[in-house]
Amino acid sequence: MPYLILFLFLSFNTCYAQTDTLKPTRLAFVGLASSSVMIGSYAYVKNSWWSDNAEDFHFDDGSDLRYAKNVDKASHFMGGLIVADIFTSSLKWSGLNEKKSYLYGAALGSFIQLSIEMKDAYAPYWGFSIYDFGAGTIGAIVPYAERYWKPMEYIDFKMSYYKRSNHYWDLTTAQKPDRPPSKYHYHDDYINPTYWLSVYPLKNVGSDIGLAFGFGLDESQYLDGKTKRGGKNEFYIALDYDLKRILKRWNSPFAKKMKHWLNYIKIPAPTIRVAPELEFYPFFM
Repeated sequence: MPYLILFLFLSFNTCYAQTDTLKPTRLAFVGLASSSVMIGSYAYVKNSWWSDNAEDFHFDDGSDLRYAKNVDKASHFMGGLIVADIFTSSLKWSGLNEKKSYLYGAALGSFIQLSIEMKDAYAPYWGFSIYDFGAGTIGAIVPYAERYWKPMEYIDFKMSYYKRSNHYWDLTTAQKPDRPPSKYHYHDDYINPTYWLSVYPLKNVGSDIGLAFGFGLDESQYLDGKTKRGGKNEFYIALDYDLKRILKRWNSPFAKKMKHWLNYIKIPAPTIRVAPELEFYPFFM
C-alpha cells in the first residue's frame, strides 16, 4: 500500500510537462511526498508488526534463503526497479537533467531497499538480508541500464498476479493467530504472483511478440514452528507482447506514461509450466 500511494502521488504528476529547467517547487514537492510516504510507511509497519517485541540489530540467520524459495528476491528486484523508475520520472519532471535523474533514481531506489532491510534487522522473525538488499539494488539499476545500455531494449521485467490459492492466508493465520493477515495483504503473498523476464529478439524487424520466462512458488509450503518452509519453485515459458508497440497509435504524453507503467504487467497468454510438473495453460494469469 505505501508503494501504491507513492506511485499515485508522484507518477501521475509526471505524465505532463517534462522540463529541462530545474523547478525548485516541483523538486521540493517530490522530496516532501517521498519523505512523507517513507516515514509514514515505516512507522506503520514498525508499530503494526513488531514494535512490542523488537530485538537488537541482527543479520538474517540463513532462513531467508529458504523462505519462499527465493521468490521474495524477485519481488525485491521488481520493487527496486519500479520505485527507482518512479523516482527517475519524478526527478525528470522536476527539471533535473536526464542522466542525473536516472542515477539519483537508482540511488533512491536502493535506499528504499536499505530502509526495508533496516526494518527487518530489528524484527523478531527476520534479520537484515544482504540477498534481499542486493536483489532490490540490482532492480533499482535497471531503469538506468534500460536507458543507456542498448541490449536492454530487447528485455522487459514484468509480473502477474491471480489469486489461485488461499494457502498464504491460511499459513499466516496459523503462524500468527492473534494477528491474522488482512485479505488485502497481497504484498507478502509469494504463492499467487509470477515474475517474468520477457525477451523480444525480433524487435528490430517490427515484431511485437516475445518469449517470457516466469518464476513462482507452488502451494506446498508448510509451517515449521514460526517459519514457513518448503514449497517448490514453478518455472514457465509463455508468449508475451510489447504493450508499448502494440498501442503505438495511442501516443499522447499521458498515453506514453500509461503504457510505460502498464508494461510492467504481464498480459495473459498461452503458457507452459515446465516445473515442477509439465502443464499447458491456454490463458495463464
